[in-house]
Amino acid sequence: MSAEPDLKTTPPPADGSCSGRVAIVTGAGRGLGAEYARRLARAGAAVVVNDLGVGLDGEADGTAPADTVAAEIRAAGGRAVASGHDVSSWEEAGRLVGLAVDAFGGLDVLVNNAGVLRDRTIARMTEAEWDSVIAVHLKGSFATAHHAANHWRERHREYPGRAGRLINTTSVSGLFGNAGQANYAAAKAGIAAMTITASLELGRYGVTANCVSPGAATRMTAALGGDPDDPSRSPGFPAAVVEWLASDRSDGVTGRVFLTSGKRVSVAEGWEHGTPAAPSEDLTELDATLRGLLAAARPNASMRG
Repeated sequence: MSAEPDLKTTPPPADGSCSGRVAIVTGAGRGLGAEYARRLARAGAAVVVNDLGVGLDGEADGTAPADTVAAEIRAAGGRAVASGHDVSSWEEAGRLVGLAVDAFGGLDVLVNNAGVLRDRTIARMTEAEWDSVIAVHLKGSFATAHHAANHWRERHREYPGRAGRLINTTSVSGLFGNAGQANYAAAKAGIAAMTITASLELGRYGVTANCVSPGAATRMTAALGGDPDDPSRSPGFPAAVVEWLASDRSDGVTGRVFLTSGKRVSVAEGWEHGTPAAPSEDLTELDATLRGLLAAARPNASMRG
């Protein structure tokens, strides 16, 4: 990565919803992540723009998109530094959090957005294709959250009133399933569950933890077709939800999953207990009971709502 200026003492832009806050956005060199970084910077946050510069398959593509986005933010009067840390590495995830502290004096907002795709049916998927997607999405989100949580825990002892924000990225594939994406769906479902757990653990440090499930035209969605210039597929809609979650406006909101696109915004309603019945060890009785419960239960929700 190119050398970055020392911006710790540079005044922030005019007051905004995130004025004075420090944010890390992973996978911020392109697409949704870049839009998140730009929006948070316009809202007054100092931003660590993290991106390895890889293709959707996780292979290096010879670019440095984090440098480009960070330079763009600075040219517009904002504060940003670029990061090429690999979030799937425990040590590098720690150094990423350390960069935010070194460059801007702390960390207030962590947006986990980095991801890769290795789509394949279960029968055809290789171990490497499974491992790579789980490593970047699920382990990467956990590794950065772990190091951020330790920072917030230590800070809470000295500044108990300072809020923190963990914003993770799930997907309709993880929430509802999608053929050909067992690795991606498993990672995204795991991230949603992990976020709910994080909300239970981090509240004591003044930190909220929430998920966004964004819908927009990006590199990841190009293969699905559709008009990339359709205004309803703008990444600006999910970015607005991310800014809201990063700001004081979302105080008290934690452990929730927000589905957001240019067509609708909603709060996901997760797994819930269905109508109960008496258990039985007799297979005939159990068959009748389970068939009755299935008949009364609502069908699983789908990606289409």
